[in-house]
Amino acid sequence: MHILVTGGCGYIGSALLPILRDADDVEHVTVLDDFSMSSPRNLLESGLGWDETLSFRRGDVTEYGDIESAVRGCDTIIHLAAITGAASTHDRREETFRVNYGGTENVLRAAGKFDVENVVFASSCNLYGRAATEDIDEETEPDPLNPYAESKYEAESLLADSQAEYGFDGTALRMSTNYGYAPGVRFNLVVNHFVFRALTDRPLTVYGDGSNWRPFIHVQDAARAYAHAALHPAQWPEHVYNVGHSDGNYRVSEIAEAVQSELNRDLDITYLEDKHPGPSYHVNFDRLDATGFTPEYTVREGIRDLATKFQQES
Repeated sequence: MHILVTGGCGYIGSALLPILRDADDVEHVTVLDDFSMSSPRNLLESGLGWDETLSFRRGDVTEYGDIESAVRGCDTIIHLAAITGAASTHDRREETFRVNYGGTENVLRAAGKFDVENVVFASSCNLYGRAATEDIDEETEPDPLNPYAESKYEAESLLADSQAEYGFDGTALRMSTNYGYAPGVRFNLVVNHFVFRALTDRPLTVYGDGSNWRPFIHVQDAARAYAHAALHPAQWPEHVYNVGHSDGNYRVSEIAEAVQSELNRDLDITYLEDKHPGPSYHVNFDRLDATGFTPEYTVREGIRDLATKFQQES
């Protein structure tokens, strides 16, 4: 199998590429990235070397020519490249749609042209918005509240249309909020952000009263899910899957308390109730169970691992 990973130098990509490289069914992995939100250092810290099993192309998913040349010869695409950081996209709407929607359109067009067999698309549970139910499954009507979520939801429709037109397998993984260490670690995600602030003896700031829900998944589990969907498409027959686990649903206030508890520090937790807390969604993952994929990490394990890694680096 020859797999193309777009955005492969980012947070999830830095965890995913070693998994793909070591998979028995994978002969070659091509990485496409423009380094706008990542660094080649992320791959070096993953222990990856450039050999006959791994190649790199610097390119932009919004440039169709870059995509076409990267897709040629590939069997499977894992499309991670995107503008992330949902809250920040309110001020970047046009750019967000150009990358997240337009870039996906280019990937799918090239996939159809070159007879790609399977496309795994990085979507997000963020598109559920502030759903009233506490048992959100894939049949719940999304209510995206920011350009990031809107662009991901509309790109899912592109994927469905392209499947019908070209006949390839296609799966959108509505990923929970990532946390945990990988070489491309992001610090604008709530668990990672809170751990870093705690270790630097700064207060943990919670917008609103902290009652809003989020599902969380360790970045290594997220990477394993993408690999599983790419390597075993027959086990992922549905168009969309929520990816996470039921025990990973937390209120944001509970995350702050877990960080305080696990690090055993006398931290101030500040609630800014005049600030909008953003989306709130408590997600059901029953459909995921049928794929045979199961997340392994807990949030508290991830907090401890992050703290250990950060303290080693310092």
